[in-house]
Amino acid sequence: MNIAHLIFGVLGNAAALFLFLAPVVTFKRIIKNKSTEEFSGIPYVMTLLNNLLSAWYGIPFVSPNNMLVITINGAGAVIESVYILIFLILAPKKEKLKIGGLLALILSIFAAVAFVSLFALHDNKRKIFCGIAASVFSVIMYGSPLSVMRVVIKTKSVEYMPFFLSLFCFLCGTSWFIFGLLGRDLFLAVPNGFGSALGAMQLILYWIYYDKKDGDEKKITHSIEMGLNGSGKPHQISKDGKPNTHPSLNGQV
Repeated sequence: MNIAHLIFGVLGNAAALFLFLAPVVTFKRIIKNKSTEEFSGIPYVMTLLNNLLSAWYGIPFVSPNNMLVITINGAGAVIESVYILIFLILAPKKEKLKIGGLLALILSIFAAVAFVSLFALHDNKRKIFCGIAASVFSVIMYGSPLSVMRVVIKTKSVEYMPFFLSLFCFLCGTSWFIFGLLGRDLFLAVPNGFGSALGAMQLILYWIYYDKKDGDEKKITHSIEMGLNGSGKPHQISKDGKPNTHPSLNGQV
């Protein structure tokens, strides 16, 4: 049991690291375009709060034998801080204010939890209080992509829901869910079980909408590049993406 517990803890660390690094591709695009486009900064802020509270929960005087929880969440807090900084620099003014206000709120929440657990609670009460706080905000972190999932369903496009972020959300949630079960730690098992289920839902949406969107784009691109009518002349492509077999009279056929 101890070996299995350690194995899933290491797997959870690896999956979580990939989860934290998955947005690198997104941020390369943001930096290149010097715009955050339609990407949301909320998941990164909520992930930072989750990292801070989970790392605090893993500290020995709060919850012993959870060193793996401390290391990965400490690293995650640093990575998410870099993402948020980039977002605050390149986001539109309205989005900057929203993310900045949310960042101030989550830092205040963490400070309050740390203060209460240090000076007002002891022993098992401290563990329960910190565990509940970490669990609640883990669920909120995993739930933050729900707004993006709504956009995916509305637009029938997965452009703003990166695949690897969804994949590693699922793998991370699953690994830590099993780790929590093996260690009989409901504060780890319950929120990560929710994260595993939500990650699976994102992958299902990706499978549904990616193939359809990709297929349509390939057909349009093929028509644009190869668009020849029966006379061997290129088609014009109308606004709806369909070839126009009736060339205009302005000489541009």
